[in-house]
Amino acid sequence: MSDTATGPASRKRWFSRLSVQNWVHLILAGFVLVVCGCLVVGGLVLARISDGTTELVDRIQPARSAAFQLQNALLDQETGVRGYALSGDKTFLEPYEAGKRDEQQRIARVRALLGDEQPFSGDLDRIASASARWRSRHAEPLIAAARRGPAADSASRILESKQEFDVLRSLYGTQQRHLDAARDRARAELNDARVIRDRAMIALVLVFVLSVVSLSILFNRVVARPLSVLAIGSGKVRAGAFRHRIEVHGPSDVRAVAAAVEDMRSRLVLELEEAQERESLLAQQTDELRRSNSELEQFAYVASHDLQEPLRKVASFCQLLEKRYGEELDPRGKQYIDFAVDGAKRMQVLINDLLTFSRVGRVHDSWNSVDLDRSMDRAAANLALSIEETGTTLVRETPLPQVIGDPTTLTMVWQNLIGNAVKFRRPEVPCVITVSCVREEDEWRFTVQDNGIGIAPEFSEKVFVIFQRLHSREDYDGTGIGLALCRKIIEFHGGRIWLDSEYREGARIHFSLPVSPDGARPTAADPAATSPDPDPSGDAQ
Repeated sequence: MSDTATGPASRKRWFSRLSVQNWVHLILAGFVLVVCGCLVVGGLVLARISDGTTELVDRIQPARSAAFQLQNALLDQETGVRGYALSGDKTFLEPYEAGKRDEQQRIARVRALLGDEQPFSGDLDRIASASARWRSRHAEPLIAAARRGPAADSASRILESKQEFDVLRSLYGTQQRHLDAARDRARAELNDARVIRDRAMIALVLVFVLSVVSLSILFNRVVARPLSVLAIGSGKVRAGAFRHRIEVHGPSDVRAVAAAVEDMRSRLVLELEEAQERESLLAQQTDELRRSNSELEQFAYVASHDLQEPLRKVASFCQLLEKRYGEELDPRGKQYIDFAVDGAKRMQVLINDLLTFSRVGRVHDSWNSVDLDRSMDRAAANLALSIEETGTTLVRETPLPQVIGDPTTLTMVWQNLIGNAVKFRRPEVPCVITVSCVREEDEWRFTVQDNGIGIAPEFSEKVFVIFQRLHSREDYDGTGIGLALCRKIIEFHGGRIWLDSEYREGARIHFSLPVSPDGARPTAADPAATSPDPDPSGDAQ
């Protein structure tokens, strides 16, 4: 019972351990065995045919021909002896002598072809003995008597010689019957071998075809079908049926690949579920963010209207208070009123800067092709008064390219960077601002360089943080939002901005923007030329 139960299971385990390569080798080995078997059988059949052909062509037929020639040699001897005995003409002795020589050659030829095989060797021995006996008893005495002259009993001797030679003829007939029987037997065996050959060839072709079909079916069942099942399962998963489980039974390496694909599918399902959960959470967060942005917009509206109105009232009534009761106030009181007015004004500027900062990056509706040369011209026009008063020189080393973006905010970038360079100039050195641009693969890199007071390397990141100032308000005015606003605008356009901390002759700021699809300079009026002027913002320092 145990052997019967464990036998198929053990064979199944043995088959399951084979890989595709093992199955291919096994099938090829089976195919080689079939071919070798066919070759062996075909070789045996052909060898039998070859042996039969050799027996018939190389032995029997030449032996029969030599036997006929031996008979002719014996007939020549008998004819020559009789003619010489009757006529005494010596010319009849020539066929006799030639017949004796030919007889020895033909006997040797037949013996060489047939060897000691019976009954051929016995027939040949009896013919040779009978021939020698005929010559010694009849031929030689007749020749000797004919040389002495005509004899009265020559006729009887010739008759006795003929009777003895007839015995030789009967022996020769027996030999011929034996050779004919051997020839017929060889032909029959050759015909049988040819029939076997034909049948064997048909059987071999059938066996070969059946073997090829069987091996093909086996290969398809154990290799091709599992691979097809794996391909179909993978295609279903690729089409989106991630819940479809991949199970393949077949060679070990196919099952290993199927297990790896199934593991990958399981991980994809888990990651897909996690992604769906994250997407759901992200949707919730997006809704919350949308609601928060709505609240921020409401706050911006309140800040731009409701908060600024009280600040204007505070500043206005403080100024009226100073105008009406200025004579009654001491210097300390007037100073307090100035502080209140200045604080209200700075609060208004701060609120406006915050509003400007919050508006950056909300929508893409105003994005189009922007000629940065014209955008920079607009920024320089907005700063024309301060540039003229300070004697600043603005140098543009290379023409600026055309990019895709918001013309108003890009103008604000130029305005803040040039305004910073003018504001933080050295009093004793004429201010020179240099603007340049180079292309680096898929982006433009812009450089704004000045010869002002510069920025210490340790503050290279701090200057881009909102409301971070490096100087007091007594030295330089502003809210510290300019470079933070520039960073937000540049990053919103897909670029980046940074400070060159190795430059010591002033400040050098780099920023990058993506190259537009056409990469060409504009040929028509830039939309920035008709956009409203940006609101100048405060500086980062």
